[in-house]
Amino acid sequence: MSATTKSVSIPDNKLSLGQRFVKGRGISYIILALISVVWIFPFLWMVLGSLKTQREILAKPPKLLPEHATLANFTQWFTQLNFGSFFTNSLVVAVITVLGNIVFCSMVGYALAKMDFAGKNILFGVVMVTLMVPSVATFVPLFVIISNLHLSNTYAALILPFLCQPIGVFLMRQFIGGIPDALMEAARVDGAGELRIFFQIVLPQCGPALATLSILTFLSSWNNFLWPLVSAQSEEMYTLPVALSLYSTGQNATNYSVLLAGSVLVITPILLLFVFLQRYFIQGVAMTGIK
Repeated sequence: MSATTKSVSIPDNKLSLGQRFVKGRGISYIILALISVVWIFPFLWMVLGSLKTQREILAKPPKLLPEHATLANFTQWFTQLNFGSFFTNSLVVAVITVLGNIVFCSMVGYALAKMDFAGKNILFGVVMVTLMVPSVATFVPLFVIISNLHLSNTYAALILPFLCQPIGVFLMRQFIGGIPDALMEAARVDGAGELRIFFQIVLPQCGPALATLSILTFLSSWNNFLWPLVSAQSEEMYTLPVALSLYSTGQNATNYSVLLAGSVLVITPILLLFVFLQRYFIQGVAMTGIK
C-alpha cells in the first residue's frame, strides 16, 4: 500500500488577514514611536543644553550634542545660587502639603462617601463647584487673608492655603465610595469608632488613590510659581521655581545654560516620584474615574 502525503495549506483569506494585522500593528508602533520622539525631544534638549556653554546654546545653526560637555552650570547652582536652601524650601512645602492632603482630603472624602448627615449632597456640590473656579480668582482674597494674619514670608503662607484641595476630596470620595460597606458595618458591630474605622480599615485600602493624590499634589506644589513669588518676600523663603526664574536672568540677557541646568534639577524629583509610584498612579486613575 502506498502512502500519499497531503500538504496542509492555509486559506488565503486567513493569511491575508494575519498579514494585514501584522502590517497594521507595525504602522501603529511607528506612529507611537514618532509621537514618543516628539514628547521626549524637549527633555533631551533640556538635559543636553544644561551641559553646554552659553555660546554653544546661542550658536547658529544649533547643535544637539555639546562640543565640550561641562557641569559648570550645575556647579553654579550649588556654589553661587544657594541651591540647597531653595531645594529645602520646596521639599518642606511639598512634603507637608502632600501629607496634609492625604489626611484631610481622605477624611472629607470618607465623610462624603460613607457617612450620612444633613447637607451632604450640598457640600459635595460645593466641592464640585470649587473645581471649576480658577485659582487666579481666589489669589487676591487669599493674599489679603494671609497678610492680615501676618503670615507673609513664612512656611505657613506657602502651605496652609493648599492643605486640602477640591481635586483631592473628589478623588478620595470616588475611591472610598467603592469600598464595601460591609467592612465598616462589621467594624461598628465590633465596637470600633469612626476614627478607628477610617485609619485601620479605610486608609489601608486606599493605596492607589493615595499614590495618585500624592503625585498630583506634589507636582502642583513643587511647580507652584505665582503664589510663592508673592508670599515669599525674601531669598531665604524662595522655592526652586521662583529662584529659577529670578536667578537665570542676568543684567542684560537670560543665561540659558544656567536656566536649563536649573530646570533639570527641578524636574528630576518629579520624574523619580512618578517612576516609583507609576503603577499605583495608573491604578488610582482607572479606579477613580479621573479623565
